[in-house]
Amino acid sequence: MRYISTYIIGLIFGLGISLSGMSNPAKVINFFDVAGSWDPSLAFVMGGALLVTFIGYRLVLPRPSGPIFEGKFALPTATRLDARLLGGSALFGVGWGIAGFCPGGALPAIGTGRLDVLAFVAAMLVGIFVARAIIAARQNAELNSNVKRA
Repeated sequence: MRYISTYIIGLIFGLGISLSGMSNPAKVINFFDVAGSWDPSLAFVMGGALLVTFIGYRLVLPRPSGPIFEGKFALPTATRLDARLLGGSALFGVGWGIAGFCPGGALPAIGTGRLDVLAFVAAMLVGIFVARAIIAARQNAELNSNVKRA
């Protein structure tokens, strides 16, 4: 049942992204082009998503039974704005503005078979693996330096 639920949620998300135009890079780039052919319609899509999320969190999180398919909710615990978060956010925004895709919009667009979508998703996956390798290398170097000091 868990996988069926995950599939249905993903299907609804993908349909919403596709119907709203967020999987269309031209529409996304026009949203960011405030000095040119600005298209503010995606602001309404984002506002609607924020409203639904706000209401959903208020209704679901207080439930004493917790989530249906997990033991507890997986919510972020970090509250600090650090260089890693700000740098990643900036990189995400620049990539979104240049390519016209974000991961949420690109994944449903894979079904179109368009080369630009496939190239974006491939680059995104490479970026994920490279970032994980860099983080792991830093953690190993930090661990080794701490062991040498002890």
